[in-house]
Amino acid sequence: MKAEGYERFGKSIREVEVQWDIDDNKCAHCEDKPCIESCPIDAIYLDPNGNVRLHESCFGCVLCRNACPHDAIIMETKIAEPIKENIPNINKALCRSCGACVLNCKTGAIHLKSVGSDTFSEIDEDKCMRCGYCYRVCPTDAIKYGEILPRAVKGGKAIVVNHKKCIGCMTCTRVCPSKGSILISETLKLPYINPGYCARCEECMHSCPSTAIKFSSRKRAYAEYSKIRTSDTINEIVEKDISVLSHNISRIDRVVSDLAIQFSNELDEQCESEVQPDDFHDFKCSLELKFNASDLIRKKFDDITGSNYYIAEVKNLIDTFPPKRRIFVDEFRCIGCGECVNVCPVEGAIYLDYPAPVHITDKCVYCAKCVEACRFDYITLLEESFESEDDKIFYISSEIHEPRSGKLEISNMACQGCGVCVNNCPTDALKLNDKDHIDFVEEDCIYCRECEYLCPVNAINIVLSTSEENSNDDAPLEEDKDMNGNSSTDDENSNISKSDFSIDNDTEDISQDDSS
Repeated sequence: MKAEGYERFGKSIREVEVQWDIDDNKCAHCEDKPCIESCPIDAIYLDPNGNVRLHESCFGCVLCRNACPHDAIIMETKIAEPIKENIPNINKALCRSCGACVLNCKTGAIHLKSVGSDTFSEIDEDKCMRCGYCYRVCPTDAIKYGEILPRAVKGGKAIVVNHKKCIGCMTCTRVCPSKGSILISETLKLPYINPGYCARCEECMHSCPSTAIKFSSRKRAYAEYSKIRTSDTINEIVEKDISVLSHNISRIDRVVSDLAIQFSNELDEQCESEVQPDDFHDFKCSLELKFNASDLIRKKFDDITGSNYYIAEVKNLIDTFPPKRRIFVDEFRCIGCGECVNVCPVEGAIYLDYPAPVHITDKCVYCAKCVEACRFDYITLLEESFESEDDKIFYISSEIHEPRSGKLEISNMACQGCGVCVNNCPTDALKLNDKDHIDFVEEDCIYCRECEYLCPVNAINIVLSTSEENSNDDAPLEEDKDMNGNSSTDDENSNISKSDFSIDNDTEDISQDDSS
């Protein structure tokens, strides 16, 4: 925002040297010239030849450089040391000769002087650095540093920055003669004024191109200063805590990943008869084995963080840990019929290479369409993940039999409209509309969960259907099942569920299944 009737052009009490250069070749390709509109004091203009040039009034706020879409403007700003102001004034009537200013003067420029019965502080002008420290330590407000504008002091006012109007050009920080008076907030990323250091010379006020600096009551100024300082202090503490927490989370994430591989390898090495899950479910689309891994994971977490973790504290980390998915083709039995290639929704994810069987590439999204299409069950899709339930963490190993169904939910509040999910959806079930929101075409979705895993802000949540295949017909079977997945009344049904989890190498059983 430009100041109305502003004629001073940011003249500072420090010498400011602005060195600039403009690449006219790059500039010629720009039609809109956003650099001209960005300048708050109209210091940038077009010369008679149509080239962009800068007036001497430019004070180097670099807004034009930032606005240039072609990086055609090069600008460097050099600022001279601040000009020394008058020495602080001491009000002899208020001075109590306490010696606070004498003890705290860094250069020994202040001493106590007696005239008759009066004793007061006096400043040696040659030794004084004009740092204003004596003003800040005086308990009776007898010292006025930078009292060069009596009207500002008379009204008891202070100078503040209106952050709603501030454009962040930092001109005020460059022209301020009192070091430590204008600071940059870590949270706001904008300048603010310390009333205790401010000399109230008004140079920042006159130099501000957006008229964001103004007078205010000292009470309000100190309250605003205290609020920003407190916010910055808290932010600094939180950043340190977050740094430690992020480090621990990355270590915990690595531990979870290593444990997933460890559990997976151990399960692969076990014979079918040795597999003893704590629980299992025979869902319509998959067979799910559950193993209680709470004690091992808790011990690992405690070892790397040095503290005792409750499951509730790491629930979100565990539940958002992406599952490890693997897909295999039985190379010795596959006949290369190509049915799986015909149903694959991702181009290049699976292909035939005669006389070898089909090959599955890294483009696979594990949708299980090929598993369903294979008439001989020669393709196996495994999904291994962790899940927290109350005070327990389970390692879950599932064999996916067919494409899953469920419900996809998108949070428009969390979604940033980045389009990552849209670009990676194999069936174009997700579309980015004009409002940068995601439209979902349910009939096209294959619930491969790629969008859910790729979303950087967790805006997509997929709840899969978990209705068991024989929940209506075989309800008594669930009641007789123990925690190891064995049935005390029907061992045959239990063995069938477990055998479905691994590839059966008996061709006679496969033909029997096909005929059934």
